[in-house]
Amino acid sequence: MPNTSPKLKVSVVIPVFNEEQYLTNCLDSLMEQSEKADEILIVDNNSSDKSVKIAQMYPSVTIIREKKQGITPTRNRGFNAAQYDIIVRTDADTIVPKDWLKKIKKHFKIKNVVAVSGPTSFYDLPSTVTKKAAMNVHKTYLKLMNQILKHYSIFGPNMAIRRDAWIKIRNEVCNDDVKIHEDIDLAIHVAHLGKIIFDRHNEVSSSFRRFKNLDSIDSYFDYPYRVVTSIQKHKSFSVRKNGKRLMKKISPKVFIKHLQIN
Repeated sequence: MPNTSPKLKVSVVIPVFNEEQYLTNCLDSLMEQSEKADEILIVDNNSSDKSVKIAQMYPSVTIIREKKQGITPTRNRGFNAAQYDIIVRTDADTIVPKDWLKKIKKHFKIKNVVAVSGPTSFYDLPSTVTKKAAMNVHKTYLKLMNQILKHYSIFGPNMAIRRDAWIKIRNEVCNDDVKIHEDIDLAIHVAHLGKIIFDRHNEVSSSFRRFKNLDSIDSYFDYPYRVVTSIQKHKSFSVRKNGKRLMKKISPKVFIKHLQIN
């Protein structure tokens, strides 16, 4: 008997703020997908460089704009504009493998799956950081989030969510970029609607640029601080026994200890 299940359509959303150095490689990787996106939305967040001109070179790309500065309003603008069943998000400095969308769509054939995420490697690591060390930090972060939240988190450069799930939670998600990691917040809000899958075999490759200034006290504390405040913002979600113990003592310094590169 032939498969009569409806074909899932995909919208890809890419928040963009001054990404002229990276955007071409990102869009080229999307053009080369074995299963093409049904739409690609570039959400320009007040770029002052050539990002928009680069995006205009791709006829299949739609450019929309978000005036309020910040990753969360930019993401929300793109998600709200997306037309199709699955909203996929990546970052402008990320290169995705040719079967990325194919693998994502396969997971959503399971009805109770509401979100899918996956890992990233880094293509421009400084000489002082080995690939193994960077991946260990990434794995530790993901493992800790899973332990605390009692479900997988979502990782911004490599994620997807059902559009109908987004519509249900879009007025509930937090919008404070100073205190909230928007991808962790999104995972917390969507988890009660179904299952989040983390596909370790669907890896993207991103720039390490956000983590290069580890000698700066402000940048060193900012990431773990927002992880902690993202979690503490939500008092009602359940955690495992080990997660409860962690929550009692968790602080930016504790989180840094977990993520320290040796």
